[in-house]
Amino acid sequence: AYRRTATAVEFVHTEIDPAFEGQGLASTLVRAALDDVRREGLAVLLSCPFVRRYVSRHPEYLDLVPTAERGRFGLEPTG
Repeated sequence: AYRRTATAVEFVHTEIDPAFEGQGLASTLVRAALDDVRREGLAVLLSCPFVRRYVSRHPEYLDLVPTAERGRFGLEPTG
């Protein structure tokens, strides 16, 4: 689930059918969603704990999170 504005996408909740848990599908879904956000030139807000953990483990997506918001989501500000 997400909320979209003109400048950002807020990821609120990620859910995979329990029959498919443990197969990396949530990570695949999140990676594709973040890549789409990047292509559209939007920012990302990480209200979903799964997406927040994903970004913290894949710092190549950290630049999508506005610097001012990184502390709110428990991410280290850079630069």
